Amino acid sequence: MHADIHLQLHALTAEELRHEAAAAVPRPAAARVPALRARMGWKLVELGLRMATPTHGPAPLAA
Repeated sequence: MHADIHLQLHALTAEELRHEAAAAVPRPAAARVPALRARMGWKLVELGLRMATPTHGPAPLAA
């Protein structure tokens, strides 16, 4: 994808997100709990993947 097209798409997406954020109304605390649980769950998945990924290259194969 050409850089100028990528920048235009990014600008359009950013503008849409700004409009959505401005139109969003605060939700009650009870409605935020499932979203918080989902975010926390994905953070735990990310942490688990980081812990499971070797940091010093591929593990040696046992002979």
